[in-house]
Parts: sequence; C-alpha cells; structure tokens
Amino acid sequence: MAAPTTGVTATRTPLAGWRDWRAWPGSLAALWRRSLRFRTIMVTLGLTALAVIVACVWMALAIQNDLFVSRKDQVLLDAQRAAAATQLTLDSTTSQSDGVQLQNVGVLVDNTLSQQSASDAYAVFRIGPPSTNAPQDFTSDLGFEELLSDGLRESVRANDDRQVWQSVGLPTDDGATVPGIIVGQQLTVPGVGPYELYLAYDLANAPQTLGFVQGTLWIVGIGLVLLISGIAWFVLRSVTTPIGEAADTSAKLAAGELGVRLPVRGEDELATLGRSFNAMADSIESQIKELADLSLVQQRFVSDVSHELRTPLTTIRLAADMINDQREDFDPATARAAELLNNQVQRFETLLTDLLEISRYDAGSVQLELEPTSLAHLAEDVIASMEQLAEQHSTDVRLVAPGGYSPVDMDPRRVRRIVRNLLGNAIEHGEGRPIVVTVDSDQQSVALGVRDYGLGMKPEDVERVFDRFWRADPSRTRTIGGTGLGLSIALGDARLHGGELAVWSAPGRGTNFVLTLPRKGERLTGPSPIPLDPGDDSVAPVDALGLTQPLPVPRESGAVATDASANGGAT
Repeated sequence: MAAPTTGVTATRTPLAGWRDWRAWPGSLAALWRRSLRFRTIMVTLGLTALAVIVACVWMALAIQNDLFVSRKDQVLLDAQRAAAATQLTLDSTTSQSDGVQLQNVGVLVDNTLSQQSASDAYAVFRIGPPSTNAPQDFTSDLGFEELLSDGLRESVRANDDRQVWQSVGLPTDDGATVPGIIVGQQLTVPGVGPYELYLAYDLANAPQTLGFVQGTLWIVGIGLVLLISGIAWFVLRSVTTPIGEAADTSAKLAAGELGVRLPVRGEDELATLGRSFNAMADSIESQIKELADLSLVQQRFVSDVSHELRTPLTTIRLAADMINDQREDFDPATARAAELLNNQVQRFETLLTDLLEISRYDAGSVQLELEPTSLAHLAEDVIASMEQLAEQHSTDVRLVAPGGYSPVDMDPRRVRRIVRNLLGNAIEHGEGRPIVVTVDSDQQSVALGVRDYGLGMKPEDVERVFDRFWRADPSRTRTIGGTGLGLSIALGDARLHGGELAVWSAPGRGTNFVLTLPRKGERLTGPSPIPLDPGDDSVAPVDALGLTQPLPVPRESGAVATDASANGGAT
C-alpha cells in the first residue's frame, strides 16, 4: 500500500537564471538564502578580506612612517657629520690665513662638503651685513635658494646650536619633483662671523622601496584571502555536503517518500545524526503504515457495516411504512409510536446513505458526473423544493442572482445536495429571520452564498463547523433530522469540483456560507465573486427584502442576467 501524502510538500528548488545577467541580483539573493555553503564562504571571504585590508593598510602606514623616520635620521646624521668636518676645516684654515686667503675659504668649504656629505645640493649664506673681507655666499645649484622657505632660514638664524630640517620637493632634470629634505644649521668662520649652511638630500629611493613593500603586502594579502577561502570551501564541503543530503532526504520524506534514508559514513557526529535520522524515519514510516492500515480497516468496517445494514433496514423500512399507513386504526399511543418508528427509520436510512458517501470519499472512489448546469436555476429549484420547510419555520427565503446563469460543468446532484444542506441549516438556525441566497459569477468562477441572520457562531465553533458529527450546541435538537455529516460531505463535494466552501459567522449577526466553483474544471486562482464577510448588513438587507417584489428567473441563458439585475436581481 502506498504511503499517504500530506497536502504540504517540502522541496529544494534549484536555482536558475544565470544566463541572463539581469537576473543575477535575484539569483544571488536566492542563493544567499538557500545555500549555507555559499553564505558561509561569502562571510568568511568578506571577514578575511576586511582583516587583511586592515592589516595591510596598518603595516603599509607603519612601514612608510618608519622608512621616513629612519631616512630622516640618516640624513640628519650625515648633515651633522658634514657640518662638523666643514667647521673643523674653517677653524684650521682661518687661524693661519691672512685676508687674501680668507677669500678662498669658499673653495675649501665646497670641497669639504663634496667629500664629507651625501647631499646632492648645498648652499652657504652669510648672516649679517656683507663685508669685503668675508667669504662670499655660494650654492652648488643656482635654483637651490628658491627652495628655502623664510621660516626655515629664520629658524636657522635663530638657533646656532642645533639642526633645522624641512621636507621639500626637489626638482629633477626632466622637470619633475622628488621628495627630499633640506637640513640647515650654522657655521662659524673665525674672525668673520656666522653663516647659514643648507644641505639638500634626495629621498627618491624611499618611495620605490615603499612601493615595493606595499605591493608585496597586497600580493601576499590577496593570496592569503584566496588561500583561506579555498581552505574554508574544502572544510565546509565536508560539513555541508552531509547537511545538503539531509535536507534533500527530509524534503522527500516530508513529500511522502517514506522509504528514503540518509547514507551513514564514519563514526563522527554527522554519522550519529544520520543514524538518528534514519531511526526516526523508520519509526515515522512504521507509525504511518499502522495508521494507514487502521484507517483502511475503519473505512472497510464502515463501508461493510453500511452495506450489510441496508438489507435489514430495507425490510424494517417496509414494515415501518406498513405500520405507519395503518396508524389511524391504532390507539393514540400506538399510532404515535408507529409515527416515531417511521421517522427514525427514515433518519437511520439517511445516516447510512451519508456513511456510505463518507466511506467513498475516504476510499477515494468518488466520481463526478459533469453536466452543463446553471447554478442560478439550480438554486431556484432547491429553494422551491424547500418552500414547505421554510414556511414551517416562518422563514422568508429570497434569491438574489445578478449572475450565474450561464451553464458550467458540474455534478448537479452533488451541488444540489450542497445547496440543500446549506439552506436547511440556515432555515433551522435562522431563528425565523429572512435568508438571502446569492448567486454571482465572474470569468473564472461561479459562486453561491447562503446568508442567515440567526444567532451565529463563535470563532472556535467556526473552525470546527465542517468536522464530522460536530454540533455547535449539543443541547439543541435537530428539527429536520440532520445526521451531522452534511457539511463534511458538502465540503468534500466542493473540493471534488476543484472549488471551495467557506464560512463566516459572528455571534448575533448570523452566518454566511459561500460555495465557489471554477468554470473550467481547474483550481481556483482568484477571489470568489461573492465576498465571504458580508460586512455590516445586519439590518439593511433584511429591510430591503420586504421591499423586493418576486421575479421569476428565466430558463434561457441569453440576456437573462440583465433582466434580473434591472429588477433588483431578487427572486
């Protein structure tokens, strides 16, 4: 026996749409939601890339700063050494020279700076008023003086015991500039006075070194990100592959394939999960099969008992009819007993018929006999057949049919049974108030609503109104001999047509049942032509019924809807 399936299926939908680049955002979003592996890889890649970027930027800045500081210290030390050598040359030369030789001090200073300094350009300027006996200013580059800022020269003049440096851009032969440092300090020419000494140092090698270091850092960082992503992918694959198998297997199990099982490999936690899942699936399969067998036994029991009871019930029915026909010849007590016996036998026969119908639904052996039928004409016939019952309950039943005249393929016997059941319940529980039967249609479906203004039901009662043998108020007796299976059978008939039967009810406002059937034998896709919630119509429609004149419903399907709606649409 095949395992029963539920109405809800769980499947893993494959992703599509990668060939169209415009669908990529949606496909990536769907992949992010559905794939644990993709989501984990992306999170790992993002966090690793962020960490590597932060580390590389911090290291690049640290290396850049350290490289500049070390180069600056080297330049200052070189400038200090060159200045000391120059000062020593000046001291030893001027102490033994006359005025004419003092004029040649600039040549000695130039030679000393060229030999002792790694500077590419230098300059010497006298501090104070010019003098004919003092050495003249000189520079190694005619444009060097333009690089000296006023602030730098003022600092050098104001400090005779320390170095002053400044970062500048040094021009090159091709017109470009390179980073550099100018170091300034004072020199003293004995017998003459102080001089400004400026040395320029080219730092062009520092950016090249820094660029090489930074490029190496970024290459290593990108390689590290790719390496970590690859490792994460391989590790996650070993974990997510069993999880994906478990997801597929659980989806198949939820869809009713009770024989599927998880492959178990190894002795780790995933293997334990697989064995536990398989044990659970075995238990579920066993219990479902037991329940299915028990349900089948119950269905067969109800069907067999119902069939077996029909033969003696037929005999009892014949005997009860004969006795009931002769009840006028009996005494009053015996006549009443004969009448009660006949009524209960009829009710017993109706109950057996309903039980047989329920057993056919449970066994899935119900077949529709479709015929083109007008739902409005069918409703009119049912109302006419139940006119006597409505008069017994002092109930006014009116038909409002703005649509639903064109024939629709349906099983008229079953739909008529639905309408009779709904109308009978409305008459019984309508408290003698008017009942409105509405028929309407659209391009996709036809619908019929039965609205009463009785006591209504509580929300918890509405949820159980289609249960078998359920009664909203067990203390109330059925006046028309219902079996408690009518609404359950009506719901089955509606679903068999591909339609639906819905109910709305509120205490003190009455109840509204709406039957909706598709036109083309397909499943319903849109709303019903008749709203389930009637809104606040507790007074107005009832008063309007008293003002509506009866209108015969035409039997032809052409142009009748216009005539009906033109006169209020009520019959």
